[in-house]
Amino acid sequence: MAVAPVVRIQAQAFDLAAEIRAMAEGRRDIGGIVSFTGLCRDEGGRLAALELEHYPGMAEREIGRVAEEAAARWPLMGLLAIHRYGLIRPGEDIVLVIAAAAHRRAAFEAADYLMDFLKTRAPFWKREHLADGTIGGWVEAKAQDDADAARWG
Repeated sequence: MAVAPVVRIQAQAFDLAAEIRAMAEGRRDIGGIVSFTGLCRDEGGRLAALELEHYPGMAEREIGRVAEEAAARWPLMGLLAIHRYGLIRPGEDIVLVIAAAAHRRAAFEAADYLMDFLKTRAPFWKREHLADGTIGGWVEAKAQDDADAARWG
């Protein structure tokens, strides 16, 4: 039976170490845990913050669908996706994906798959707040994100 993924959309920062501990606690069958943390960049000093908006409920459902696809595709023992919203400053975390499995390859691939589809299917919108005090435009999707997701067939 596939693991039940955990999906959280939240404004507050997350604690990577605490999330890994919670996933591994009391488990002796996990052979590897893979995590990916996405951070806000300053874009060469140009960006003061990134504002992320989402549709509550819709974002959780869509990320949940992608996480369930990953859980069905690989033999996982844990899968977590956390995505933040609100005003996020350079150096702060935006997204966390953690996958646990008996063997490393499943954990690596599931985490990679989930991130690729978070970038293309999760309904989030990003707007730049520039270092000069102005509010920039909405950030367009990148063709590379679609190419990354397409490799999963």
